[in-house]
Amino acid sequence: MRVIGLLERTMCRRSLRRRLRLQLPEDIEWHFIGNLQSNKVKPLLTGVPNLVMVESVDDEKIANMLDRVVGNIGRKPLKVLVQVNTSGEESKFGVEPSGCVGLAKHVKEACSNLEFSGLMTIGMADYTSTPENFKMLAKCRSEVCEELGIPEEQCELSMGMSGDFELAIELGSTNVRIGSTIFGAREYPKKK
Repeated sequence: MRVIGLLERTMCRRSLRRRLRLQLPEDIEWHFIGNLQSNKVKPLLTGVPNLVMVESVDDEKIANMLDRVVGNIGRKPLKVLVQVNTSGEESKFGVEPSGCVGLAKHVKEACSNLEFSGLMTIGMADYTSTPENFKMLAKCRSEVCEELGIPEEQCELSMGMSGDFELAIELGSTNVRIGSTIFGAREYPKKK
């Protein structure tokens, strides 16, 4: 069985270095989800040697920083997903759908230490527009794959959480995030 651990954006707070000093299990492939500040890239990458993916690349600056640090520390290429704000909510991070092709192309062509692996979105918290959010991400995948010349089967779609993962899977999700089902609900801070 493949076990994937998720490091959420709470790991980017002041206590990142202290938390990463804890021994993380070596048999878990870690994925980072959440807004990643550029000054936290190096501590994250050096502190989590079995980090295999960052699921929330939302601009060229963070892609370039990840690429530079991965190269400087001599890691194998890091898989990344481009985060797309399909709901248009100001409280959500992610590139606009119209910008996802450009960002995916930048990662693939300009970031030799990163491996473009797909797209990620977080639907609306009340799930009212979830089908539209997921359909928009699937449309973005088609556009990205056409532009990059890659088969859609090689482009992951990370969408769906505890309250909507069944629908996400029906609409093509390859990764779902079901932490609330396992660990219980939590409150998300508002984007300033």
